[in-house]
Amino acid sequence: MKKTFFLFLFLISFCGFSQEDAWVYFNDKPNATAFFSNPLSELSQRSLDRRTAQNISLVINDAPLEATYVSQITDAPGILVMANSKWLNCLHIRGSFDDIHALLAFPFVNHVHFANNSLNNKMAIPTTISPVNKNLDIQANYNYGTSANQIQMLNGHLLHQANYTGTGIIIAVLDAGFPNVDVIAPFQRLRDNNQILGGYDYVNKSTNFYSGFDHGTMVLSTMGGYLDGQLIGTAPDAKYYLYITEDVSSENPVEESNWVEAAEQADRDGVDIITTSLGYFAFDNVNYGHTYSDMTGNTAFASQGANIAFTKGMIVLASAGNEGNTSEPNVGVPAEANNVLAIGAVKANRTIASFSSVGPSFDGRIKPDVMAQGQSSILSNTSGNIVSGSGTSFSCPIMAGMIASFWQAIPWATNTQVVQFVKQSADRYSNPDNQYGYGIPDFQLALNNALLKNQQNVWNDFKIAPNPTTDIVSVSFPTDFNDITITFYNALGQLIMEKKMGTSSPTISLQTLNSGVYFYKIESNSFFQSGKVIKQ
Repeated sequence: MKKTFFLFLFLISFCGFSQEDAWVYFNDKPNATAFFSNPLSELSQRSLDRRTAQNISLVINDAPLEATYVSQITDAPGILVMANSKWLNCLHIRGSFDDIHALLAFPFVNHVHFANNSLNNKMAIPTTISPVNKNLDIQANYNYGTSANQIQMLNGHLLHQANYTGTGIIIAVLDAGFPNVDVIAPFQRLRDNNQILGGYDYVNKSTNFYSGFDHGTMVLSTMGGYLDGQLIGTAPDAKYYLYITEDVSSENPVEESNWVEAAEQADRDGVDIITTSLGYFAFDNVNYGHTYSDMTGNTAFASQGANIAFTKGMIVLASAGNEGNTSEPNVGVPAEANNVLAIGAVKANRTIASFSSVGPSFDGRIKPDVMAQGQSSILSNTSGNIVSGSGTSFSCPIMAGMIASFWQAIPWATNTQVVQFVKQSADRYSNPDNQYGYGIPDFQLALNNALLKNQQNVWNDFKIAPNPTTDIVSVSFPTDFNDITITFYNALGQLIMEKKMGTSSPTISLQTLNSGVYFYKIESNSFFQSGKVIKQ
């Protein structure tokens, strides 16, 4: 008995008071803006010249550690700072397990990693480490809580960390009602930032759209909901119109007409994306119902309206349906339309949810188009409680919000290009099937591909010669480009010259510039090209 008691005391002492080595990682660098304004405060001119010579841009990991973060860790009880790394934005520290663990209370601390890996099992460590944000903006780190999986499955968190969160994009939600969106906590951020632009109840011909069935409230929460540590939507910074088109008391073709009317209003309102977690097949009057033979892409009324909406430049997403286990398992209206993205549902482990409606369309097209988590999705109910729910009703808006964040990142892209980039990034793109369609998109891959495509298109169009030059450079470009602006920057990123051009290929004198390497940027028709020119 004494031996056991002694051993227990020894273990307590070892865990509570022994010294451990660890790294404490910070969320951001608040001083980054000052650094980019004056890089010589951190780097020598020779260091800047080396970057310029190799066309290497300054990035956030060039910026120094935030001094206030370092001082607070240094002053923390029981902590000894051993080393630091600005590239990894962390400090190497030493202290007891408890003292190191206590550092997580600092809001600027991202996570702690122990050198003794067995101790990391005792820590709440994120499954992924946030990548370096190579933009000048400070990186955002969202506390997704249980909603993490439905975003991380799509690599949407990587876009969020790059501050692509739907800013500047407007989404119209066509659903059955939005009760309590005007009062409950998960939508407080939307309300405070005036992100709900308006709406209408087409069923009751009323301007009170904070009414009706709770379905729309839950749908909206997967995109615009924000409750730290519990639920972060896929487009928390997008703006929204809320349209009630569905009458839950009956199933009648007028609902398809309501849908089209709302889509037309969305067009008037300047909406970018329409998302609808509604679907039509059978109606109360069996004579009104659709059959599988109607699923040809442009036969049903709502499908026709959805296709027209696409021709206006909007992207339309619709739930594939929850009929996968029934005798009529196929994707319905308007998801079956030619130019609608039909969104199916998968489980958290990326396998298909059994209820998710399947394809193909009657005329043999791939449906659904892409997939997102629709089983045990995390959302808000009308009481503001964070709960889980299942259905393609939730996989669809999860996808819509991610497309909004993606489109923010590539504002030059057309709706057709956005849809194509999303499909091409999906994990079954080369071998689609009738259950998963093209599969689960990877939005980081989509963004990488889009940016590469944009650069390739532009680099094939603009040329600057001679380079190097002693004085004059000529800029050549195709005749279909206009409103062209070329700007030159020095190694510190300071603007030193700007020229606006007509439709002819101009010449520009660099005679007044000192010898050295300069960056240039050419902008035209929503495209841009950047590079360097050497003045001898």
